[in-house]
Amino acid sequence: MTDPEETWSNPTIDGELVQLRPFVEADLPALWEMVNDPEGNELTATTETFTREVIERWYRTREDHTDRLDLAIVERSTGEVAGEVVLNERDPAARTCSFRISLRGPDWFGRGLGTEATALIIQHGFEQLGLDRITLEVLARNPRARRSYEKVGFVTTGDVVEDGETWVHMAIDAATKS
Repeated sequence: MTDPEETWSNPTIDGELVQLRPFVEADLPALWEMVNDPEGNELTATTETFTREVIERWYRTREDHTDRLDLAIVERSTGEVAGEVVLNERDPAARTCSFRISLRGPDWFGRGLGTEATALIIQHGFEQLGLDRITLEVLARNPRARRSYEKVGFVTTGDVVEDGETWVHMAIDAATKS
């Protein structure tokens, strides 16, 4: 039997438009651009400012974690890093985790890269990691992201208002993807 921790470690997943893979040193400039994108930060209500040193240390340690999965989204046609996908907040007993995605900025929006990356990581979560449910939270004022999640099969399960922002809770279940 496969060690459950091994299944959470650094796969490469190929799609038509994108490849999901572990981060490499050459990705750091693109990731720095991503975390500093004003529109992306606005659409995720990110207010924290990070130093380049903190960001570089963060990405250099992603492969050391077997309790979460952080992968670069690479556009196959150009080889450029378009963003990242993350499965985190893992609950092994419930076979659930949370999902998030971030793209580098407006030049990367609306091209289907995020939707395909989401579909690939969700499929990997169900088929390779043995998850039963994957959840996410998205700002109600981010309809582009919500449409992308719905295309993959996420459904709204509720919402909550925090600090004046409405967050929509969404989930996708393995049973509905069969």
